Amino acid sequence: MSKRALSLLISIMLISVLVLAACGGSSEPAGETGESADTADTGDTGDMAEPVTVDVWFHSGKGEERDVLDAQVTDFNAMQDEVVINAIQLPEGSYNDQVNSAALAGDLPCLLDFDGPNLYNYAWAGYLQPLDEYVSADVKADFLPSIINQGTYGGHLYSLGTFDSGLAIWANKSYLEEAGVRIPTSIDDPWTMDEFMAAMDGVMALDGVEYAIDFKLNYGAGEWQPYGLSPILQSFGGDLIDRSDFQSADGVLNGPESVAAMEWFQSLFEEGYANASPAGDDDFYGSKIAAMSWVGHWMYGPHTEGLGDDVVVIPMPILGEKAVTGMGSWNWGLTSSCPTPDAAYQFLDYLIQPDQILRMTNANGAVPARKSAIEQSELYAEGGLLNIFVQQLEGGVAVERPVTPAYPVISSAFDVAVRNIIAGADVQEELDKAVETIDQDIIDNDGYPLPE
Repeated sequence: MSKRALSLLISIMLISVLVLAACGGSSEPAGETGESADTADTGDTGDMAEPVTVDVWFHSGKGEERDVLDAQVTDFNAMQDEVVINAIQLPEGSYNDQVNSAALAGDLPCLLDFDGPNLYNYAWAGYLQPLDEYVSADVKADFLPSIINQGTYGGHLYSLGTFDSGLAIWANKSYLEEAGVRIPTSIDDPWTMDEFMAAMDGVMALDGVEYAIDFKLNYGAGEWQPYGLSPILQSFGGDLIDRSDFQSADGVLNGPESVAAMEWFQSLFEEGYANASPAGDDDFYGSKIAAMSWVGHWMYGPHTEGLGDDVVVIPMPILGEKAVTGMGSWNWGLTSSCPTPDAAYQFLDYLIQPDQILRMTNANGAVPARKSAIEQSELYAEGGLLNIFVQQLEGGVAVERPVTPAYPVISSAFDVAVRNIIAGADVQEELDKAVETIDQDIIDNDGYPLPE
């Protein structure tokens, strides 16, 4: 080759390199920047030659929930060719630990399923990005207020759930009628404390009833205690933390109202109204040795199968100042590290459509998250067996778990205190220890200031 030809060839090669560089080309293989070859696009799926792959994590909860979500993933992937959902199922018991480990390693998926109150810690730690630009005012207005409250932190909406939850007193109608007990049917006229105690005394006198009410202590350690039993504190006028600034639990969790609530609760076990060590899950709906059960909507299937037309759902009682139910459940958020948030939101937008919400809630018995879905639900629409749960969520009875990044520590500390109290420990001492644990965590984290 002549020198002139060689010089011309070198010039052409140099120009090609410069053009590639100007267009964003790189000799670095896809994936070494943290993005896979399939997910290295910007998130604008309109002009993509290849579909974007979106990783989704969800917890392995109830079997029917897994089955529905698997089917939704399959259907979504088949109905369009822009986004491919790669759903990864993780064990529920260690889910939060796996999320935190993945966040530290920079290995979170694009779309994340998580229990409601963990949102505040995730958002504070920077794991999540707001959904504000994706969710219109009309769509927000169609969601239950409890879903929006649960998903909001620092003035931004970070999550949406397809279903909500709640507590009620499930009861054996035959037992209540035999004991001459009034059966409330609306949140406007719940049992007072006196009526609740009279109802328990009445059923305890019946043949076949060994204890009045099952508090689902077979669920063991974990989130059941703060979710299911903190409403007792709140009904008495106490709480898990001072919600005015979320800087301390002192004087609230260990204050006189909370102490009175937990002393009353402890007395139910001491006096035989409740069983601290149930043999299994079915004392209410199987052996029927318990006349009532303090639990949520998720027991609809077993309760109706075991009791048939004998099952009734009673609104939460006024134990002190007001009636209170727990609320909140697993929901979805976009991670801050997601390179294709628009594509990830396409799948979330599909999941929150009313027909897809009903697809899930018809399977798991949960409260549909949107009002337009509730209207189509045989169980939850007005007149439905489970409409009490909707009344409570819309009627100001539901109290969300504390909106603070300190919640995981609050949950753990209260769980320990309640289990010790049930076992006979001094109530004031246990609540004082829980306060010490919570307040120290808040101090250690400089009060959990809002991210800038």
